[in-house]
Amino acid sequence: MSRRSAYGRVVRPVLYRLGKGDAEVAHEQTLNALRRLGRVPGVVRVMSRIQTGSERTVFGVRFPGAVGLAAGMDKNGIALPAWRALGFGFVEVGTVTAHPQPGNEKPRLFRLVEHEAVINRMGFNNLGSEALAARLAAYGPLGYPLGVSIGKSKVTPLQDAVEDYVTSLRRLYRYGDYFAVNVSSPNTPGLRSLQDAGHLRELLTALRAEASSLSVCGLDGKPILVKIAPDLTSSAIDELLRVCTDVGIAGIIATNTTIGRPGVESHPLASETGGLSGRPLTETAAKTVAHIHAETGGALPIIGVGGILDSADATRLFDAGASLVQIYTGLIYRGPGLVRQINRGVR
Repeated sequence: MSRRSAYGRVVRPVLYRLGKGDAEVAHEQTLNALRRLGRVPGVVRVMSRIQTGSERTVFGVRFPGAVGLAAGMDKNGIALPAWRALGFGFVEVGTVTAHPQPGNEKPRLFRLVEHEAVINRMGFNNLGSEALAARLAAYGPLGYPLGVSIGKSKVTPLQDAVEDYVTSLRRLYRYGDYFAVNVSSPNTPGLRSLQDAGHLRELLTALRAEASSLSVCGLDGKPILVKIAPDLTSSAIDELLRVCTDVGIAGIIATNTTIGRPGVESHPLASETGGLSGRPLTETAAKTVAHIHAETGGALPIIGVGGILDSADATRLFDAGASLVQIYTGLIYRGPGLVRQINRGVR
């Protein structure tokens, strides 16, 4: 029996039964297990050597592998030492907000197993950027690049969103290797309006100014990326890209979850509010990456994310123009063997 088969036949059914089928319980139990793994001396170091990926440098950062863990899996960074052991070349922690917040009411995470998809309306549940900064300080070097996804606190009015983002950037700047500006989650009211050109320009200009200020204070300049929604029209994407280019943004993460229900309309859970991820997003993610790559002439690095459930899906995003890829829902359905499979394909 292959390792992938062992996950599908043995591990996954056990995880899916936890908490009487509550997907969030399985999520939390997995994180706790990985946290314990990361505390075992030598295990991560040895496993990291076995699971090595393909090294590359993107927006000035050296990545030991091209496959990263997408934001949302380890919001508070509790299992960060362990992810390298699974073969990840980088991890994106968060999304984190300036204020701690519990997120939306439970249940808020749903598996559409037949479609290898997930609907979530977590709502940026996290302990806040101050708590994350303290945890990252205690870890010390992780041995891989760390991305930090920052978002707006739900209690913060949209007119005060800029300062909310800047506060998190300031607190976490010394610990992240790059920062992802999340303006595309569908689960914080009004957040996606920050993708509009005027709001986005104001936000990104302020973040770039803060980063420059911190660099003058002795910290190296850090790349800032923007994570976009898959639901934008081509013209809206083009407008967003012009703002990013004007402001000097280092890259794009494409894409976040979708508010659409492509291919799952008849599923009993399709009416649940939230963002859809997994296999239904494969086509959209590839087309969005290809559009961004063509529109920018390849000048703006792209992290491709969405609907990666096998090595072919990852290869398609690389062929479309992505420099790196991230997975999350694929990990739920295919297990850690997916990371190894993609790494082998990249090599």
